[in-house]
Amino acid sequence: MKKRLLSAAFLLLCAISLAQQSSQNSVPASHESHKHYTIDSTVVTASRAQSGTPVTSTEIKREELSKAGTMTSLPMLLSLQPSVVASNEGGTGLGYSKMRIRGSDETRINVNINGIALNDAESQKVFWVNIPAISGFLESVQLQRGAGTSVNGAGAFGATLNMSTLGATEKPYATISLSGGSWLTGSATFGVGTGRSKSGLSFDMRYSYNTTEGYVRNAFARLHSAYATLGWLRGSNSFKLNWILGKQRSGITWLGIPADMLEKDRRYNPAGEYTDDNGNVCYYDNEIDNYMQNHLQGIWVHQFNPYLSLSATLNYTRGGGYYENYKAGRKYSEYGLAEQIVDGVLYKRSDVVVRQQMANNNFAASANLKYSREGFFLLANLSGSLYDGDHFGDFIWAKFNGNIPDDWSWYFNRGLKRDISGFLRSEGNIVGGKLHLYGDIQYRNVNYELSGIDRDFVALDKDFVYNFFNPKGGFSWNFNSRTTAYASLSVAHKEPSRSDIKEAIKAGEGDRILPERMLDWEFGYNYASPNFAFSANIYLMEYHNQLLETGKITETGYSVKENVERSYRRGIELSAGWQALRKLRFDGNLALSRNRITECTLWVDRYDNPDEWNPLPQAAQKIENGEILMSPPVVGMAMVTWTPLDQLSFSLRGKYVGKQYYDNTSCEERSLPAYAVFSAEAHYRWKNIGISLYADNLLNRKYVADAWVYRASFADGSADYVEAGFFPQAGFNLLLKLEYSF
Repeated sequence: MKKRLLSAAFLLLCAISLAQQSSQNSVPASHESHKHYTIDSTVVTASRAQSGTPVTSTEIKREELSKAGTMTSLPMLLSLQPSVVASNEGGTGLGYSKMRIRGSDETRINVNINGIALNDAESQKVFWVNIPAISGFLESVQLQRGAGTSVNGAGAFGATLNMSTLGATEKPYATISLSGGSWLTGSATFGVGTGRSKSGLSFDMRYSYNTTEGYVRNAFARLHSAYATLGWLRGSNSFKLNWILGKQRSGITWLGIPADMLEKDRRYNPAGEYTDDNGNVCYYDNEIDNYMQNHLQGIWVHQFNPYLSLSATLNYTRGGGYYENYKAGRKYSEYGLAEQIVDGVLYKRSDVVVRQQMANNNFAASANLKYSREGFFLLANLSGSLYDGDHFGDFIWAKFNGNIPDDWSWYFNRGLKRDISGFLRSEGNIVGGKLHLYGDIQYRNVNYELSGIDRDFVALDKDFVYNFFNPKGGFSWNFNSRTTAYASLSVAHKEPSRSDIKEAIKAGEGDRILPERMLDWEFGYNYASPNFAFSANIYLMEYHNQLLETGKITETGYSVKENVERSYRRGIELSAGWQALRKLRFDGNLALSRNRITECTLWVDRYDNPDEWNPLPQAAQKIENGEILMSPPVVGMAMVTWTPLDQLSFSLRGKYVGKQYYDNTSCEERSLPAYAVFSAEAHYRWKNIGISLYADNLLNRKYVADAWVYRASFADGSADYVEAGFFPQAGFNLLLKLEYSF
C-alpha cells in the first residue's frame, strides 16, 4: 500500500509540475551561456541533489580539494564533514583508508564518478588505495547523507559520494607540486592542459606518485595515479574521453595490532611474521598488496534545445592484482596437497608463501534524458553493468617441498554480476516558488552468479536474483531568501556482497542470506546570510534485515556480516559557519546519534577443544537494544580560519569522536575510548608559487580509530578464544608542499 501511495504521489507531482510549465514559454536571457553550462553539467546533475532537493548534502569545491596534503586520501579529507569518521590502517593518510558515515561502513556508501559507480561490484567497497591522489583531478564532490537521490550501482545505505572530474580550462596551463614529510612521505604531481581551442578541442592530464614508509611496520606504499581527458565542445554537442589509472604496491596492514602490543610497540604489525630455524623472529619482505586498475570513460552529451538534453556514458574498468602472504606452520591439506617427504622425513606442516589473485572486467553504460526549465527539473535514467571477476590462489613456495608442482593453484572461483536499473526523478516549484516538490522512483534488477571453489574448498555454486523498487519523495519550503526547511522519505534496498554470501554458504545458510531494506526519514532546516550560515537536520534510518558486521574479519581483511532483523540509526546533525570578521571565520558541526539493534540473535563459532579445533554447531547469543558496532554517538568538528592577507591563511581544527564498540554485544571490554585530535594548516600563495605546511595530531595523542575482534567457544569448557586487531593512528607529523603553476 505504501509503495502504491508513493507512486501515485510521484505521478501527481509530475502532472502538477508539467501543468505549471505549460504556460511559461520564455527563453532564458543568456541563451548561449545557458546552453554551454547545461552541456558541461548534464552528466553531473543526473546523480546530484539540486539546490532545492530535500536531501541532506554538502559540496566540496575544487579550491578545498586542491588544498589537500599528500598524506590526505579522500576519506581523510572528508573527515571534517558531519557524521564522517575516517581512519587509516597504516596510521597515516596514505595506503588503506576507510570512512564511516553515520556509522555506516564503506560498503553502504555509494561512490560514483561522472555518474558511473566506482564501488567494486562484488565487495561493494571502494579501495581508495587503488585510486591514490584522486582529489587532484576532481572538480567537485557532493556528499549526500542518508539514502539520497537515485544513483547507479549498489544502493546507498548510509551516504552517496558524487564525484566529477576536471573540465577543460579556457587557457593552457602547467602545474607541478612536490612535497615531503614525516614517515619518509613524498609526492610529485604534474599536470598540463591545452585549454579549449577555437574548434572546441581540449586536453588535460595529471600524474602523481606518492610514497611513504607508513607509521606502523610494513605500512609502506608506492602509489601511482594518472588522469587524462580529451574533450570536444561544439554547438549542441559535447564529447569527453577520460582515462583514470591507479597502480599501487603497499604493505599488508589489515590485521591490525594485538591488544598486548599497543603499550609495548604501537608500530608493531604481525603481517609476515615467522621464526627461523635459529629461533629468531623474522618478517617476510614481500608481504604485499599489489593491484592495478584502469578506467576508460566515453561521455557524449547532446543539447536539443535550451531545456532538453541527452547524455550517454560508456565505461570499461579493468583490474588485476594479488595479495602475497607468508603463512607459518600451515597444513598441506589447506592447499589441497599431500604431506611431503623431504630427505626421508614426513612433514605434515610447513611455512609457505601464497598469492591470492584476482582479475576482473566491468562494463557499464548509462543514459540520461533531462528536461529543465525555470523551476522544473525532470530526469529519466537507464543504466546497466556487467561484472566478470576471477579469484584464484597460487602456491609460491614451501619450506619443505618434496614434489609440489611449480604451477600449483589450489582454488578458482568466478563471480558474474549483472545490474540493470532505471529511475525517474522530478522536481518543481509551485506556490510562487515557495514550495519545491521532489519525487524519485527507481527499479533495480541484480543477477549474481557464483561458481567454483573457494580457498577452503567450499563450493560456491549458487545464483541470486534480486528485484528492488525504491521510491523517494519530499518537499522543501522557502520561507524567504535566507531560510529553507525540508522533509523527505526514501525507501532503499541493498543486496548482500560476495563476502556476505560466501560466509553464509560456508555456515550452511546460503539460502538464508537476505537483502536489506531501509526507510529513511530526513527533516532539515537551513539558514544563510552573508556572514552566517546554520543548518540542522534530523534523520531516522529504520532497517529491516540490515547486514551488520560481527566484528570479525576474514584473512584478506573483509568484515564478516550477518542479517539483523530490526535495527535503526537515528540522530541530529548541526552545522554552522560564521564570518566573524573580514579575516576571521569559524566553522563547526556536531552529530548526535543513537544506533541500536532492537533485537537479534548473534551466532558465535564453537569448537570441540583448543587443540583440535573441530567445528561444532554455532552457539546462539541474544542481543536486545545493543549498540551497533563502530557507531559513535557523538562526532564533532570545530575549525577557525584566519586570513591576514589575501594570499596567506592559517587554520586550526579539532575532531572529536565518541566511544565506539567494535562488536555488537555492547561489552565495555570491546570498546574504543573517545578521542580528540587537533591539526593545523598554513597556505601562502605569491603569484604562481604556492607553499603549504600541514601539522597533524598536534598534541601527539595516542589513539586507536578502528578495531576488530573474533570470538570462539569450546565444548570442553576451555576459556573462550579471543583474537583482536587495533589500528593506532600516527602521532604528531608534518608535511611541506610546494607548488608552481604557469
